Amino acid sequence: MSGIVAVLGAGTMGAGIAQCLAQAGREVIVVEPDPAAVERARRGLDEAVRLALLLGRGDRRTALDAARRVRWTDHLDELGPVEFVIECAVEQIELKEKLFAELDRICPAETVLATITSAIPIARLAAVTGRPDRVLGLHFMNPAPLTDAVEVVRGAATSPDTMTRATELLTALGKEAIVVGDRPGFVLNRVLMLSIAEAAALLDAGESAATVDALFERCLGHRMGPLRTADLIGLDNVADTLEVLRRETGAAHYRIPPALATLVAAGHFGRKTGQGFHDYR
Repeated sequence: MSGIVAVLGAGTMGAGIAQCLAQAGREVIVVEPDPAAVERARRGLDEAVRLALLLGRGDRRTALDAARRVRWTDHLDELGPVEFVIECAVEQIELKEKLFAELDRICPAETVLATITSAIPIARLAAVTGRPDRVLGLHFMNPAPLTDAVEVVRGAATSPDTMTRATELLTALGKEAIVVGDRPGFVLNRVLMLSIAEAAALLDAGESAATVDALFERCLGHRMGPLRTADLIGLDNVADTLEVLRRETGAAHYRIPPALATLVAAGHFGRKTGQGFHDYR
């Protein structure tokens, strides 16, 4: 196999994962049809390399070569030689199923197909391929270059070899693999999204975002309260994930509260837009 890793999507997570791979010395192909997203991701990678050098992090030569190890394309058909694919599309079931069916057609039988889905069961995506043993979840946290662990989701059919290859890749990135079973939302988002939804519902009841987050941060010692965490994830992603959880579990408590729906409708997605539950402008 080639050792090349493909990343599908150059949004916040896709760009961050591509940066992790390139700075670890891996050759990367990023598939992104939006030229504006590609330009943002290119600039972000260049800035990250400069920052790493200023802070003295990692090997200087590896850091300087990082940008040269990333190739950008808008064609899935260029993924024929890749060893590992990490899909970072938006959290929409039908879109991800379509992508996995295409990847199964294009990539060699040995290629591992991973998804960073926040909530979609791995078995559902594996079912549209002819290689369910080569499919698993790699739920990276945002920002990917600065987080130490990844929630690794083992599907019912995921083979031991696939798990080994995934954990070895994460180890090369300096990240710990924490393995969980396959269920809607897995472990993190099964709990976190419910917390965010309830916190947002408190805003509809008259509490302020500052008050809600201060209680979690100052009373419980959380680094960020649930609403600041939602702003970091992206409120559009949070709303999509809640919708997937509601559909997949049938549980009404995974609802989208009006306070969240209003912000998303207005295009206020959190840190990436400068405004969400809190103002970052």
